Amino acid sequence: MILFIALNLVLCSFFLICCLCEYQDLLHMECAYMFPQFAGDGIYGGSSHNHYQNPRLITFPRQHQRGSSNGLRRQKRDWVIPPINVPENSRGPFPQVLVRIRSDQDKEIEIRYSITGAGADQPPNDVYIIDPVTGKMSVTKPLDREERASYHLRAHAVDINGNQMEPPIDLYIYVIDMNDNRPEFKNQVYNGSVAEMSKPGTSVMQVTAFDADDSTTANGLVHYRILSQTPHIPIPNMFTINGATGEISTIATGIDREKVSQYTIIVQATDMEGSLNFGLSNTATALISITDINDNPPELDSKTVTRHFICVFSFRDKDQPHTPNWNAVYRITGGDAMGHFAIRTDEVTNDGKVIVVKPVDYERNDAFTLMVVVSNQAHLASGIPSSPSSSAAVSIKVLDVNEAPVFPSNPKIIRFEEGVPADTTLATFAALDPDRFIQQTIRYSKLSDPANWLKINRTNGRITTTAVLDRESPYMKKNVYEATFLAVDNGSPPATGTGTVQIYLIDVNDNVPVLVPQEALVCERSRHGYPVNITASDLDSEPNAGPYVFELPSYPSSARRNWTISRLNGNYAQLKLRIPYLEAGMYRVPILVSDSGNPPLSNTSVLKVKVCPCDENGDCTVLGAVTVAGLGTGAIITILICIIILLSMVLFFVVWVKRREKERQTKPLLIDPEDDVRDNILKYDEEGGGEEDQDYDLSQLQQPESLDHIMSKPAGVRRVDERPVILESQYPVRPTVPHPGDIGEFIIDGLRAADNDPTAPPYDSLLVFDYEGSGSTAGSVSSLDSSSSGEQDYDYLNDWGPRFKKLADLYGGGGED
Repeated sequence: MILFIALNLVLCSFFLICCLCEYQDLLHMECAYMFPQFAGDGIYGGSSHNHYQNPRLITFPRQHQRGSSNGLRRQKRDWVIPPINVPENSRGPFPQVLVRIRSDQDKEIEIRYSITGAGADQPPNDVYIIDPVTGKMSVTKPLDREERASYHLRAHAVDINGNQMEPPIDLYIYVIDMNDNRPEFKNQVYNGSVAEMSKPGTSVMQVTAFDADDSTTANGLVHYRILSQTPHIPIPNMFTINGATGEISTIATGIDREKVSQYTIIVQATDMEGSLNFGLSNTATALISITDINDNPPELDSKTVTRHFICVFSFRDKDQPHTPNWNAVYRITGGDAMGHFAIRTDEVTNDGKVIVVKPVDYERNDAFTLMVVVSNQAHLASGIPSSPSSSAAVSIKVLDVNEAPVFPSNPKIIRFEEGVPADTTLATFAALDPDRFIQQTIRYSKLSDPANWLKINRTNGRITTTAVLDRESPYMKKNVYEATFLAVDNGSPPATGTGTVQIYLIDVNDNVPVLVPQEALVCERSRHGYPVNITASDLDSEPNAGPYVFELPSYPSSARRNWTISRLNGNYAQLKLRIPYLEAGMYRVPILVSDSGNPPLSNTSVLKVKVCPCDENGDCTVLGAVTVAGLGTGAIITILICIIILLSMVLFFVVWVKRREKERQTKPLLIDPEDDVRDNILKYDEEGGGEEDQDYDLSQLQQPESLDHIMSKPAGVRRVDERPVILESQYPVRPTVPHPGDIGEFIIDGLRAADNDPTAPPYDSLLVFDYEGSGSTAGSVSSLDSSSSGEQDYDYLNDWGPRFKKLADLYGGGGED
């Protein structure tokens, strides 16, 4: 009863509102907006069939006015048109009517409807269409919300002339999402890692899936779960996943890399908030690698002895190979106080190889016991009830071998003054045998002695000289002479030791100083030029060298009369003219040089001084330089005259050659131009024989197709009726300077070359006139009867000249004879 009363109230209210509407054509639209549940629209809750048959009506809004006595008008508000919702992936049929657009002026005039915007007349075009007469707007194909979620169109109403009858209205079309997309993982395989012995709750990795459906609805909400775990060690559920974020973490203890190094997890992503009944699912694989920690200490396994190494340690470690948790570190902790041994780690096998890094001596220690400890590069993880290292002992026995003799002092330094005579004993260079438990004999010999100054006693090693030792020898290096000797024992096999002797020679004053430089240049007048700086060189070293003393000897007397020496310092002095002027020339000035040795050594050196005239700057002039070279004025003049004569001869010869060349070009020929054979080659127009020459070879009158038969003929005149196209022959070249005796020979050679040249003129010595070829049907003209029944006068032939005299005799006067 209560339900029935409520229904009646609703119906009464509905009819009351409809009566208050001003225009009955707006009733359906406005009532539908206010009470969509009664609108009968399939898109808004009604059946689709009713919607297709009776689409929702949308009328163009316009201003409603009410008149009053005082002229006031009230403007009615415009209706807000709600959006049109269209589900995606509709199955049709298409086109599918959505709404009907109507203008209330269609009763008065004919209205045409149209829509514009993206989806109508803009890309994507023709998704929506409208019937221009009825105003029914339809969708032409299934929609995809993931491609485009909404459309904004504008509806227009115009008359048949295109005049706008209503303001455009905005139509908003929303595509309703359907669950038509599965969740898609960003990667099909995810890689993560977690350390072994990790606590529960340790994050491993995160997987992410994306659903193209609307994320604001259940269609796009993704939920994650783990489907399987491989292997099931130690339990099947070692990991868990956050259903909303996709984060994978550990859930149990007992992860051990030495048992399982990698887990394979299959993760499922499902939309519709994880509903397995309605949601769509997809899967991905998560590979979880277990990283190693140092939870297993190394254990020495065994030791072996090899030929290349003293011994090799091998060990066992369950941690991941070639990581700091597995790499072994070997240390010798005892039994090797002098550091004779070391352990090298093999990078591949991780074995420890004991090697000798410092020589061992059997005579000092014949056995060793080493304590070896091995540990990992990384520290042992906390909480492991084991020792972080392992130790072992190894015994090493030293074998005795024959050792080479050893020189106690090597190198042995000996100091002596130079000049030591031959057969002087310098020292005894004896070697010791390290093999104390074996009595052996040592013999000595010389290995290197660059200057061959030394010899060594074969049995006791005494070194004596064989020549005078000279410190200034080129074999000396920084006052030291070096020689090498050998000491060989008689062991099995024999061993050889090498020793070096360095002899330091003390300098003695045994070399005189030498003046430097040997030549100098001085101006002939003392007021010009500069003095000569002189010094000395001495092969001896200090204090047997400088400072030096420079003096002019008393003989010859001209030395002190013309020159003077002044001291600059301990090693330098100046030589200059004593007199104002000295004639230019070469002078030999003796200078006495003494060193500072004890006793000092002196040497008289000759300085070659070139005295020459100088300019104002103190530089020697060119003429002065020549004069100093030893040539007098007369000699210089003679040389200049000879040079002038030589140049004159060369100039005369050049003029003579030019003149001869000019005469040769202007000189006439040696023969008279009237007798020049080159102008006497005449050309005649001979036509050959007449009809009586029936046996004449007519092929000579034709142009041959080739010149082979002509070129194969012997030397002689070869002619055709036109110039052949072949390479021309080489003619003799006329000499540049002709000789009278060569003219005849030159002409003969040219004539011979022309006679044998197929390309030489004349080309038409045998002319072809009206030759018609062989085989003429007319036959010979001799067969024609030239007689005439009437008489003809041929006397006029006598007037044609001597060439026609024969014809005049035959025809003109023949009848009378």
